[in-house]
Amino acid sequence: MKKLSMEELERVSVEEFKEMDKSPIVIVLDNVRSLNNVGSSFRTGDAFGIEKIYLCGITGTPPHRDIQKTALGATESVGWEYCLNTMLAVENLKAEGFQICALEQVDRSVMLNDFIPKKGKKYALVFGNEVFGVEEEVLNACDAVLEIPQLGTKHSLNISVSLGIAVWDLMVKMEQF
Repeated sequence: MKKLSMEELERVSVEEFKEMDKSPIVIVLDNVRSLNNVGSSFRTGDAFGIEKIYLCGITGTPPHRDIQKTALGATESVGWEYCLNTMLAVENLKAEGFQICALEQVDRSVMLNDFIPKKGKKYALVFGNEVFGVEEEVLNACDAVLEIPQLGTKHSLNISVSLGIAVWDLMVKMEQF
């Protein structure tokens, strides 16, 4: 067994990434305060061919060294847009035909493993503030609220971990690989 070289991995260039067909998923960060989480979101977005990340409210924007530290250049490949208000981003995405799904723990959440995305639909996944979660107003505007089942004593996962799990799960279910 040997590790693959960069050439053997056959990764696309930034220019090729920008031209390729993207996955039917976008990411919305609702008042995420950690710039490391923002950078990780870009890196995960790049890995899964995400077209755009919406950075809302207090969420930091590139260029910033703390974002770059975890993004590792993915801010150059993944498109992004800043929105002062998360609700405005959600309303615009709904108007564009996206199904809005927050990741949060609510009384009527659907466990991620039970969620079946509809064929031909586009999805916007909303991830909230590290302490307060997704804003209540945004939750009420969602088409679904998804929850990642957990077995331990902690009640949540880091945003970057949740984002990776949720995007991978939807990509598999939507047969994007």
